Amino acid sequence: MVQTELKSKVFVVFLLLSAFVLSAFAAAVVLEDPELKQCQHQCKHQRGFDERQKQQCERKCEDYIKQKREQEEQRRRSEGGGGRGGEGGSFYTREREEFEGRGQQQQQQQGDENPYFFEDQHFETRIQTEEGRVQVLQKFNERSDLLRGIENFRVGFLVTEPHAFVAPTHLDADSILFVFQGRPTISTVRGEKKESYNLERGDLFRIPAGTPFYVLNRDENEKLHIVELFKTVSTPGEYAAFHSAGGQDPESFFRAFSPEVLQAAFKTDRNKLDRLFGQQRRGSIIRASKEQVQRMSQQHGHGGGKGIWPLPFHGGDESSSKDSFNLFKKHPSHENKFGRLFEADFNDFKQLQEFNLVVSFANITRGGMAGPYFNSRATKISVVLDGEGYFEMACPHVDSRGRQRQSSGRSQQRQKSSPTYQRMSGDLRRGAVFVAPAGHPFTTIASRNNNLQVLCFEVNAHDNIRFPLVGKNNVVSQFDRQAKELSFNVPASEVESIFNNQKDELFFEGPNDQLEHGRAYA
Repeated sequence: MVQTELKSKVFVVFLLLSAFVLSAFAAAVVLEDPELKQCQHQCKHQRGFDERQKQQCERKCEDYIKQKREQEEQRRRSEGGGGRGGEGGSFYTREREEFEGRGQQQQQQQGDENPYFFEDQHFETRIQTEEGRVQVLQKFNERSDLLRGIENFRVGFLVTEPHAFVAPTHLDADSILFVFQGRPTISTVRGEKKESYNLERGDLFRIPAGTPFYVLNRDENEKLHIVELFKTVSTPGEYAAFHSAGGQDPESFFRAFSPEVLQAAFKTDRNKLDRLFGQQRRGSIIRASKEQVQRMSQQHGHGGGKGIWPLPFHGGDESSSKDSFNLFKKHPSHENKFGRLFEADFNDFKQLQEFNLVVSFANITRGGMAGPYFNSRATKISVVLDGEGYFEMACPHVDSRGRQRQSSGRSQQRQKSSPTYQRMSGDLRRGAVFVAPAGHPFTTIASRNNNLQVLCFEVNAHDNIRFPLVGKNNVVSQFDRQAKELSFNVPASEVESIFNNQKDELFFEGPNDQLEHGRAYA
């Protein structure tokens, strides 16, 4: 009996040692496997992987090869030592597809599933010629009902080549223009008055709805970049351009009338009218000659001296033009080594009052950040003009996939006494637009490669208050000590030591590690 038990124990030890030796041998074989080496090599040199992702990839390579060997061994046993099998495709291919799928999913989340973020694919090109283009952002409420509060506003870009001329038109929308680059001359016709304005970088200019106007880039070397904010006055979120002058391209709206009506109205022969409204086929944005540019840019307006060249504005004083204001000629409202903020309100530019609008320009130093803060009443539309970075915002209205939350019924018991906030984010580059509704805390971070320049339109700006959440004068530091203790369930001194630690205001040094979510900005 004793000998039998001893033999059994020896046999078990022998099996364990054999299994250990075989496992070690299998591991050694796996580590020498050519496919494994190739897989690990590709992991190390895969673009877009950080070090942690590369290590995870290599470990998965090993697991995949081991699993594959075990499946092959089981297959050989079941088939009596048959040929080599295996699943199609290497692990690396699947890992790469998995990674690219995550990247596409993330891009889709920040693009298609983030109702507050807009990129190139969300713009419509309305005019495109060799000399320039006009692009307009889709309607805000078309993207999400969460943005129906700004459904009457649209954002657009006008970009032209040097010495380009934009044909006369009028819009069924009020518009505010911001000159980011170039030197435009804008001419308007109001009643019996034609006024011309020579503008420059930083100028804000208002064109009332229905006002015929045309634009000239008088610079012979530099492109013209204008950002436009439209406020629709007829159909919410919809506006159209109406060309009086033109022919077939741009098509003049006169061509919509019958020949009999045109002959009677103009008291002109039909053949002459056909020639007049049939010659132009070069598009809405065409090139002007040097002589034409000089003549148009040096003409005096007829508005009591308001439109003469050079235009006497800047600074918001009585000598300023009532139709324009230069944002960069005003002292920054906030400034430190991490950024500068220029703002224009109703007192600076009275035309903004009819829009209930404040316009600002933030130049965030590379590696810096603005906020977090929130606006009490205003919805902020931010347009990236230059640089790169990203934004983050806390939102209680959407779920983890960016879908609008439905209000829960009374029968459903809430697990918490407060809403759940989703982090809405997006990678920023030139042309991107993001929206921060009233009350939503958000922050904007510049990359460590370039400054981030952002133009902001704050809609519903009357009586709006900007509430800083960190830094000097942050809202939490103004709470009572007892309120701090009750709210955070820690001593008030601990709350104050954190919220009073940051001494800067509005602009701060950004995160040291900007690799999260694929943002390789360091």
